[in-house]
Amino acid sequence: MDQFLHTIWQFAGAHWNHAIEIVLLAILIYYAYLYFRGTPGAKILVGLVVLVITLTLASQLLQLHVIAWVLRSFSVFLAIALVVIFQPELRRALTELGSRHFFRPVLQKQESIDLMADTVFDLARRQFGAIIAIERDISIQQFASTGVEIDAVFSKELIATIFHPKTVLHDGGVIVQNDRITAAACIFPLTPREDLDRSLGLRHRAGLGITEESDAIAILVSEETGHVSICHRGLLERNLNIDRFQRRLSQLLLLEKYEADSPAQLEN
Repeated sequence: MDQFLHTIWQFAGAHWNHAIEIVLLAILIYYAYLYFRGTPGAKILVGLVVLVITLTLASQLLQLHVIAWVLRSFSVFLAIALVVIFQPELRRALTELGSRHFFRPVLQKQESIDLMADTVFDLARRQFGAIIAIERDISIQQFASTGVEIDAVFSKELIATIFHPKTVLHDGGVIVQNDRITAAACIFPLTPREDLDRSLGLRHRAGLGITEESDAIAILVSEETGHVSICHRGLLERNLNIDRFQRRLSQLLLLEKYEADSPAQLEN
């Protein structure tokens, strides 16, 4: 028994670095799968992986030297192709990686969050469709430039006026930066995800889109039902009441540790 344990200890001592490599690769592959699933390039990636694995195994088992040489020769071109295919996803990942949370200029005070909740649920009672994007660390100025510049202090009356169905600015999104409404009637990017509920309209897809392109928080009010939703980090939480809305907005804007948690974890 001692000899057996000694052998295992020697083996572990000689190959501990391989175990770390396997664990790190497994974690990397798992999170890459979670990050890229549902994107337009996900099916392409699966097809390429299946094709490469099949050709590699066939070339090794059947001694197909030409195919093996082709695979080795085109490995660089394949890597470049993957970068091109997943350019939007890679850009978003690098943007999130490069962002730092040194300060939070948007809605820091609880009073501002309460004002936002009062404003949003006033829109919900009126059934005014709305989408409001709150900027955080990553600038969304490029989306503000697609709308009409306003630069006014955030207020319930101004938001209700903007999203009134008979006003010119109601069709589009509002951007809030540093407690100020900087632009209205903005065009937000639609999410390219294919795993979403087909009942989701353009407003919800735009809310997901801007949170996938940045770390902004998007607040949505449905024109048909008056339901309130929050989008953050590509996640959508629907049909919130005012208490849960205030709690979730406080968690997302004021508490650092809540940013990466799922809605279920946050509720617990």
